[in-house]
Amino acid sequence: MDRYRRLYETIIRQTDREDHRPWGFYEVLLDAPDHKVKRFTVYPGARLNYQRHFRRSKHWYVVSGEAVVTKNGEDIRLKAGQAVDLPAETWHRVRNPGPAHMVFIEVQTGDYFGEDDIERAEGDYGRA
Repeated sequence: MDRYRRLYETIIRQTDREDHRPWGFYEVLLDAPDHKVKRFTVYPGARLNYQRHFRRSKHWYVVSGEAVVTKNGEDIRLKAGQAVDLPAETWHRVRNPGPAHMVFIEVQTGDYFGEDDIERAEGDYGRA
């Protein structure tokens, strides 16, 4: 019984750190005054909202799967081990075109990381 309790507690701790969305989920790995690091998992066929930020830049590194990053209207295909930089004020989104979960690491740099520094142009989930 202790084995099941430990497993249950491990699952609960992991899920508490994850922020689940319709497209998948993310976990904040580091939150410092001048940078933030997140790990994203995007479900097959799903994509994030098309958006931009004014006070932060992003660096996306694909860990597994395939990604199509839209950067200012241009699609860029990435596979595991490849990355893209998204300077502040760049319109961007990511889509998972593959049959399995796609995972990427996001490093944000800037002077502010609040949710109110997001301008959405369009989205699939009613938040544009």
